[in-house]
Amino acid sequence: MPQSSTHPSVVLDAVSFRWPDGTVALRDLSGSFPSGRTGLVGRNGSGKTTLLRLIGGDLTPSAGRIHRTGDVATLAQRLTLDVDTPVVDLLGAGPPLRAVRAIEAGDVDPRHFDAVGDDWDIEARCHAALAEAGLRPEMLDRRVGELSGGEAVLAALAGIRAGRAAITLLDEPTNNLDRDARHRLYDLVDQWRGTLIVVSHDTALLERMDDTAELYDHALSVFGGPYSKWRAWLEAEQGAARQAERAAAQRYRRERRDRIEAETTISHRLAMGRKAEREKRVPKIVAGGLKRAAQVSAGKYRGEMADREQAARTALDLAELRVRDDDAVRIDLPDPGVAAGRRIATIDGGERSWIIQGPERVALIGPNGAGKTTALERLVGGGGSVGGIRLETHTDRIGYLPQRVDGLRDDESVFSHVAAAAPQTGSVELRNRLARFLIRGAAVDRPVSALSGGERFRVALARLLLADPAPHLLVLDEPTNNLDLDTVDQLVTALSAYRGAVLVVSHDDAFLGRLGVDLVLELRDGALEEP
Repeated sequence: MPQSSTHPSVVLDAVSFRWPDGTVALRDLSGSFPSGRTGLVGRNGSGKTTLLRLIGGDLTPSAGRIHRTGDVATLAQRLTLDVDTPVVDLLGAGPPLRAVRAIEAGDVDPRHFDAVGDDWDIEARCHAALAEAGLRPEMLDRRVGELSGGEAVLAALAGIRAGRAAITLLDEPTNNLDRDARHRLYDLVDQWRGTLIVVSHDTALLERMDDTAELYDHALSVFGGPYSKWRAWLEAEQGAARQAERAAAQRYRRERRDRIEAETTISHRLAMGRKAEREKRVPKIVAGGLKRAAQVSAGKYRGEMADREQAARTALDLAELRVRDDDAVRIDLPDPGVAAGRRIATIDGGERSWIIQGPERVALIGPNGAGKTTALERLVGGGGSVGGIRLETHTDRIGYLPQRVDGLRDDESVFSHVAAAAPQTGSVELRNRLARFLIRGAAVDRPVSALSGGERFRVALARLLLADPAPHLLVLDEPTNNLDLDTVDQLVTALSAYRGAVLVVSHDDAFLGRLGVDLVLELRDGALEEP
């Protein structure tokens, strides 16, 4: 595997982490991240977010040590769930700005002057940072919950960039960003100074990385190159590994067959010797000597053949270890019984209206802050207006996957959360269905608080897709944000076969293209049109 040539900025020395319930997230992990830009990839649940939290100091290793070359700034995956966080705090300017405003209002408490220090121009600098991120100055006085997901991410990125930490950790930074915002982020990444470690499923972003690190089966490996080159290397390596496995299996079968045939030959020769002894064809003393010699020879031959078979078995075991046999999410959606002419919803744009009927796939696109999520929420709530747009539903069987997965109670178990949406499904059957989402064993009974962002999303997705009765309309707000690339493949396959209607908001052009949408509506400046 090609290795990075730069010096390490983060070194992991036998790092392990165990959640309070005893679940092992990382085990004896050693490795390093080089300086420069590194994309960290791996399946959902492999521990990527946990590793970033350990590097950032939000979590403490259960064992082992982490060495860092400087201070760390983090963009958390769950940023948009912290709806009460002031935007000014995302910029890292909360205390001095609040102190300046208190002084301007007449409060001369010395603590305010200490908080300000030399930052009397902090408000102007905040406005400049927001403008650089493409955000409006008035957003400075809002909270995260009042912004779209993309706006919150861009504000946080502006704060991180202004802070100039030696090491920056970004966890799914392009989630919720519209096309323009993604390109602004890409430009920031291209110009980034210092060490940057990015967890992402956005292949366009991963292509901008100098190196690609993979977290797989509690091991960290670093490849010297961007995602596409790493992927090509992995596919070639796995092709060679499968070929080596086939060759090793063939050799093992041959050695095993030879040993069995040798046993047959040895048994036949020993039987012939015993027969000759019984028929007294040779003197007894000579026959005894021949018998002992034959037994010694047979024992030696058996040992050689057994050693060869065992060597072949060991080689096969080692070859099998190189071949990945990863579990994959298997999504099998029920039939909601929606007829082709069944009216599901009406979207009235004023000058024109659109009817969603039968198993149609409709995409709603537009810039961050245009009101797409609000429109979905109105529709899911039974209908309503967004600006001059009116939405009406003709069914009460609607499944909704929001952009912010904040409907999961942290103290609730995974099983109880999903079971609430499928009260007619038996416990054993529900556990079997959850296993198809790779939620199995003890993980089913874990509290939601112990889940990574990707795992939380997978639980929310399972609750939506395993609902009983099945929804007539699936409403999905940025459904690919927290899914690994293999799971996105499975979701596309499932939605393509789903016989109900689908309304999706997504900035992922590749996903929309593969889904095969029947209608694209763009919401911009309060107006709705077909682009």
